[in-house]
Amino acid sequence: MSKTYYDASDLRKFGKITEWSEELGNKFFDYYGKVFEEGALTAREKSLIALAVAHTEQCPYCIDAYTKDGLQRGITKPEMMEAIHVGAAIKSGATLVHGVQMMNKVNKLEM
Repeated sequence: MSKTYYDASDLRKFGKITEWSEELGNKFFDYYGKVFEEGALTAREKSLIALAVAHTEQCPYCIDAYTKDGLQRGITKPEMMEAIHVGAAIKSGATLVHGVQMMNKVNKLEM
């Protein structure tokens, strides 16, 4: 099997980003931890959102992490796939709506 650019073992090294910028790294992890605390949304709901965003951002580390997290929180395969489709629909819609800018530019240039 050929080696991919992404090494799954690198996900375990994520915490080391503080080594080269301790203050900013720690602030990020404090923020990250706070975001995923129970609040108006449950940890399960946040995990499902994170999984969908991981796919739209195409982050293989995030996909691995939130697939595992979601399974541990009882998220089903159909729920995961539906969330990914929601993310894909929003991402594709956001891409297509920018076509209006292109259409406006074309109309302006054709004047």
